[in-house]
Amino acid sequence: MIKNLFKYRELLLAVVIVLMVLGVGARSPEFIGAGNLLEMFNDTSILIILALGQMMVLLTKGIDLSMAANLALTGMIVALINFHHPEIPVWTLVVLATVLGLIMGAINGLLVWKVGIPPIVVTLGTMSIYRGIIFLLSNGGWINAHQMSPDFLSLPRAPFLGLPLLGWCAIAALILVAYFLRYSRTGRALYTAGGNATAAYYTGINAGKMQFISFCLSGALAGFCGYLWISRFAVAYVDVANGFELQIVAACVIGGISTMGGIGSVVGCLLGALFLGVINNALPVIEVSPFWQMAISGAVIVIAVILNERGNKRKGRLILRHSPSVHVSGPESEARS
Repeated sequence: MIKNLFKYRELLLAVVIVLMVLGVGARSPEFIGAGNLLEMFNDTSILIILALGQMMVLLTKGIDLSMAANLALTGMIVALINFHHPEIPVWTLVVLATVLGLIMGAINGLLVWKVGIPPIVVTLGTMSIYRGIIFLLSNGGWINAHQMSPDFLSLPRAPFLGLPLLGWCAIAALILVAYFLRYSRTGRALYTAGGNATAAYYTGINAGKMQFISFCLSGALAGFCGYLWISRFAVAYVDVANGFELQIVAACVIGGISTMGGIGSVVGCLLGALFLGVINNALPVIEVSPFWQMAISGAVIVIAVILNERGNKRKGRLILRHSPSVHVSGPESEARS
């Protein structure tokens, strides 16, 4: 029975989210109002976009802990530009933030692919570097709402069909990433590179190159969210989104994306982010202490990791059972290079 549960983990997660919303709504009816649910999705939109980028890195058996620092740095840069040159169109700043994020992601990818440094070491290092650059650019100061132009602040809040543009950005990201992973050759190669390096080697897929591409994509999404975050919260400073990288990884893990690579879906990623969004909004409503909120969130993450890895080990054994003659060590090492 437990084995069958892993086949429907996304459905189960969706059911859990619905039960959580209804349970909190029974105590506080306004929680399940249409307006509050839309606002809750809007609040979770940035996490959804960032989790999609992290998912693509995890699929290749990597991890990007610099996404929040990337977001903070790109956000600070566009905020400073907007402060000193408010005449520059907002869409130009959005594109600039995305390109800068892509460049930072490419730096991570090159260090992993060409230099051979483990992803966790690379991104921990660049995370600190990006935070340091923010301090140098801002001299430790803040850019506040009154220093930003009205257009800069209003774009993500602009309503369209009852939902702010920020929410539509998350929906567009979900559609684009889902299409990319399902129908593009590169998207499918991300799964192969992380799930079975031996198969990737024999089919001509360079696993290192796929990691590089995944870091570029995660960096671009982080840069894009840099503008969205600063505009939504109307403030830029050194510690923007500090520690948010853990929420991003947690959303992926809860959604069933394997930290061992090759397993995960856009639907699972969305549900994982929504799960955290519901928890973050529900616990204060039911008057749970902030200290317990952290403990509950941590416990959920640990349980999700345990369940994911138990399910993934079964899949791994099946692969090896049907391929007794494959020698993993040689091709895997060559594919990583």
